[in-house]
Amino acid sequence: MNKKHQHVVPIGNKWGIKGEGNCRYTKIANTQREAAETARRIARNQQSELLIHGKDGRIRQKNSYGNDPFPPKG
Repeated sequence: MNKKHQHVVPIGNKWGIKGEGNCRYTKIANTQREAAETARRIARNQQSELLIHGKDGRIRQKNSYGNDPFPPKG
């Protein structure tokens, strides 16, 4: 399975879910919350990362659902 980070990004007054490197959106939702819930399920299924962007396009939240080392190094 190809693990792609899932991004929740603003599209006008809606929110899109886009796999990293994809040209098309996986889904377009009316709210950021709806998009984030769907993207979270995808990221968990693919064991990848979820990156939620704010209206300004900057990353405001990041969650990893992969095999991260615990405790973190450093």
